[in-house]
Amino acid sequence: MDKLKELYKKLELIRIYGHAMGVVGFDFETSVPKKAMENESETMAFLSNEAFKISKSKAFEKLVIELYQEVDSLDYLDQVLVKDLYESYLKNKNITPKMDLKFSKVYNQAYIDWLTAKKENNYKKYVPSLKKVIEVSKKKIELRDNHFDDIYDEMLNDNEKGLLQEDLDKFFDELKEGLITLLNKIKNSKKKIRTDFLRRQAPIYKQETFSKYLLELNGFDFDRGYLSTTEHPFTLPLAKDDARVTTHYYEDMVMSNIYSIIHEGGHAILMQNEPDEDYAHYINDNVSNGKHESVSRFFENIIGRSKAYVHLIYPKFQEVFDEFRDVSEQEFYEAINVVEPSLIRTEADEVTYGLHIVIRYEMEKLLTSGKLQVKDANKKWNELYKEYLGIKPKNDSEGILQDVHWTSGFGYFPSYALGNAYNAMYLKEFKKEYDFDEVVSKGDFKTINNWLKEHVFKEANHLDSKEWIKKITNKDLTAKDFIEYLNEKYKDIYDL
Repeated sequence: MDKLKELYKKLELIRIYGHAMGVVGFDFETSVPKKAMENESETMAFLSNEAFKISKSKAFEKLVIELYQEVDSLDYLDQVLVKDLYESYLKNKNITPKMDLKFSKVYNQAYIDWLTAKKENNYKKYVPSLKKVIEVSKKKIELRDNHFDDIYDEMLNDNEKGLLQEDLDKFFDELKEGLITLLNKIKNSKKKIRTDFLRRQAPIYKQETFSKYLLELNGFDFDRGYLSTTEHPFTLPLAKDDARVTTHYYEDMVMSNIYSIIHEGGHAILMQNEPDEDYAHYINDNVSNGKHESVSRFFENIIGRSKAYVHLIYPKFQEVFDEFRDVSEQEFYEAINVVEPSLIRTEADEVTYGLHIVIRYEMEKLLTSGKLQVKDANKKWNELYKEYLGIKPKNDSEGILQDVHWTSGFGYFPSYALGNAYNAMYLKEFKKEYDFDEVVSKGDFKTINNWLKEHVFKEANHLDSKEWIKKITNKDLTAKDFIEYLNEKYKDIYDL
């Protein structure tokens, strides 16, 4: 079809601009000199705007509208593409290239200001930028002809299509009740877990060696990927054969890096295993945040913190890190699963992690509704940490400034908790076909990744989250499987 071929040409040009922007963006977050940040920020905004101009051209919009009118005559994957483009057209039809450039500059400047505020431990320095991020995020939604009455519902829907506050309030209530019940049982346990070695120092070069080992073990292809460092770890898909993983090394936080690498590597393994036909049809970037997090946290926690995985990597760990020769395999396993309320989300254990997300979810609802003033957000953050976790940040850097997410908008944080729920649900399906512990202890990641490709990755770009998890598990979203998984695991660890 001529219209489809013409659309593909334009999408290829957008993809090229996106690739260039990704390369600059990766440099921006990993190695750009401090004084060059603003200049590089301008370059990213320019490239983003050029791509936006193509999607905003009358010729492009005309193709999308006309193809949408005959969408039922298209092949299935082209239907997915055209429906997605039409939805995007409706969301952006009233945003001009000039507006888009202005919005991009606000987000890029917010990242720069967040870095400064975090390093100087001064939330006040980030307040003006956070206000602008909220204003811009709302403005983009208000410009849509149709949107949910509640702005935050629209933000949630952008991140995890189909899931709104009505769904998430119910989900988080179920999650919160289960987590608090289990946490109280653990607090009453007399089991003492050795943790003295968790902040033991080890050279960065050893951590780099072990990081590459873990990525390769889990199935990451270094011929199609790269590992670098940054302030806040992330994974970026620059192209079909270019998935970039980042981490942050601390000499006294070896375990932090290990599980950051496994987590980010999970994202990259999904990126490297998306169906080729999805790339050919320009729908490879449709995986929602929650689906992505389900995979990264499947590797990090379900696999990475399992007794079988610790058994698998322990010999190599001992070989690389002679600093930990006095740590037994069982002590390693128990320590990486110790439950202890902490301030930093990315360092949280599996049980308390969900409460970190509950806090952010409640904060986002308050900030986007205007019920909480930005200037007071750090105080509210501290209050919620005291209420839910019984601890209080000593400063803004370990409090409200710890995450980068609010430099680019709202609605992402629930994805982390949803990811935990999704992967606990499809873990049950995997176990119907394979002995999980046996497969993991053997390091048979070919079996694991092939199963994920067929059941989890295959339709991730095609279906909304509700449809996707229902197709995998034949069940609707629930926190019950995750709570059941945690209870079963920690019953053994804490002798409950």
